[in-house]
Amino acid sequence: MNIIVCIKQVPETTEVRINPETNTLIRDGVKSIINPFDMYAIEEAVRLKERFTGKVMVITMGPPQAEAALREAISMGCDEAVLISDRAFAGGDTWATANTLSHAIKKIAKEMGGFDLIVCGKQASDGDTAQVGPGISSFLGLPQVTYVKKIEEIKDNKARVERMTEEGFDVLETPLPALITVVKEINEPRIPSLKGMMRAKSAKITAWTAKDIGVEAKDVGLSGSRTTVVNIFTPPHRTGGQKLIGDTAEIVEKLVGLLKADITG
Repeated sequence: MNIIVCIKQVPETTEVRINPETNTLIRDGVKSIINPFDMYAIEEAVRLKERFTGKVMVITMGPPQAEAALREAISMGCDEAVLISDRAFAGGDTWATANTLSHAIKKIAKEMGGFDLIVCGKQASDGDTAQVGPGISSFLGLPQVTYVKKIEEIKDNKARVERMTEEGFDVLETPLPALITVVKEINEPRIPSLKGMMRAKSAKITAWTAKDIGVEAKDVGLSGSRTTVVNIFTPPHRTGGQKLIGDTAEIVEKLVGLLKADITG
């Protein structure tokens, strides 16, 4: 079973700083990690390989330092890794990113002799759009299942999965190859073994540019994006307000009085 895992390197902080001129994240001086949801994608792909044998290829699009994320994925059990890195990719929105990754996956598929499954985390912590995974499936013309919390069975070129919903979960069946995005409820990511870390340290990381995957600069990055960030700002801190003290009846009476006063001006 051949599996492709898409991961992203993100800042290890909730205090994100924005470049006011480019409206993009300032990554200098901020430690980077594998996007937390992608850790579950890596773990699930490795578990599937252990059940059915095969190969797990991990890919990421980013600057050269994103190689560290790929090596960590290899230490967890992925077999090979590809870094898609080119200055032309900078500033891309989710559409441009999905387009770039889909071209890389097509190239990987030719070299692997095809694939059975693409696994992504449900969303990235620095964007929270949850659009790249579905975007990849659209570009590749693949069926997709998002928010997967369990893979029940893979048999006869089909996968039966549980898709998490607000009320519980749906059981869906999809033909393979397909793309799934996973949630944290699906597993518990493993801690890399010493053997895995040693293998990752010496592993060869393949690097591809825009030319290598057959895309033109005008179709990727900022120039290939379908959306534009016009402005980013931090909302002002809330001011005013008051604490209502007393039993329930007293608080309700005070609250009603405040609302009436506010309405009447």
